[in-house]
Amino acid sequence: MDWLNWSIVFLVFETIAIIVLLFLLFLALFEPGLDYKISTPVTAPLESEDFLRSLEGLTDAKVHRQTHIEVLTNGEVYYEAELAAIRLAKETINLEAYIFQKGEVAGRFLDVLTERAKAGVKVNLVLDTLGSFASWNSYFAELTKAGGQVAWYHPLRWQTIARINNRTHRELIIVDGRVGFIGGAGFADHWLIGKEKHPRWRDTMFRVEGDAVLGLQSTFAENWLEASGEIIGGAEYFPPSQREDESCALIVNSSPSAGRSTRARMLYQTLLHAAQRKILITTPYFLPDKSARRELVCAIKDRGVEMKIITPGDHNDHTIVRRSSRRLYGDLLEAGAEIYEYQAAMIHAKILIIDDCWSVVGSTNFDNRSFGLNDEVNLATYDKHLAARLTEDFTRDLTESRQVSLEEWNKRGLLERAHEQVGRVFERQQ
Repeated sequence: MDWLNWSIVFLVFETIAIIVLLFLLFLALFEPGLDYKISTPVTAPLESEDFLRSLEGLTDAKVHRQTHIEVLTNGEVYYEAELAAIRLAKETINLEAYIFQKGEVAGRFLDVLTERAKAGVKVNLVLDTLGSFASWNSYFAELTKAGGQVAWYHPLRWQTIARINNRTHRELIIVDGRVGFIGGAGFADHWLIGKEKHPRWRDTMFRVEGDAVLGLQSTFAENWLEASGEIIGGAEYFPPSQREDESCALIVNSSPSAGRSTRARMLYQTLLHAAQRKILITTPYFLPDKSARRELVCAIKDRGVEMKIITPGDHNDHTIVRRSSRRLYGDLLEAGAEIYEYQAAMIHAKILIIDDCWSVVGSTNFDNRSFGLNDEVNLATYDKHLAARLTEDFTRDLTESRQVSLEEWNKRGLLERAHEQVGRVFERQQ
């Protein structure tokens, strides 16, 4: 009888434990997003010190006034620029990536990184365990043998289960603390080598010199500590700036807080709210939450803002995400937004341009994962020349895109609508 009683007690506790775990899993997957709203209208001009100070305070990002930024469009350009900078490294190379995938591109980077490590350069890599899951430790054997270090972000272990949904989505390279690269492209062949029916992806990276590199290095240091247990420091990582350019930039690193807020989300909401004339968005995953959609609609209806959005067309890497994205077009199209789907390839650039003067570039997608779950990093800058350069690319991308009309959107087929509802269930995870 005692054995039977203990069996019942054990079964009850086991059932309770399973229910609690399932409930925690439910919360992790389906917890509603945070409602973002700006109660006090932005009245300061976008070019003013008051507006810049507000962004600096909200994002907890230092304003870097002596920064040079170069736009690198597509893999054949930015990979060569990155490799060239790495080859010139004298002291340190730090690289953080969500995707580091075996292949020609990753192999070329490993060869150069290994050569620099053999030359005595300190080489540190932070790679996301899920995003780079197929590139095992053995793949980096030559690099580590040469003295390089590879650390995995949130590896699949019992002590990281609570944070398993938090990934580093940052794509960073910092060389000698003086040259940095930021954007959305990882290290994989599909960003460079096209195949039949699968053209190489359309993406953009940015080369940064000057004061803002300090912010990139600081961002890397955060996840290097978390992944490796080591704090980097010293002049080889944080040298004084040698540039005197006048581009005004903030490096906004973003990690989800316990309360679900992120700096990236505050940055986007503030800039969308402040737009007076024009909003241009390029994003591979367009899944704006209710707060963002409300802000976009208000920009059009209340202030007459011109709005154009480029998202992927049939060349996309996640069909269910595209279906989920298309489900959200309706109220924006009704308000007067122009939405275009890129036809030439998978478009993976992540760019926001506000009123031809403010630009936000980096790793953040216009979706729930980037705004509430992943570690991200963005460069926000007030620079009319940079905005004009990015608008050139945007205009070129428009010529290879197809506009979606409200009439077409209303005529979506039953199969597409069914896919949308499946995606809607997991929208918070996309």
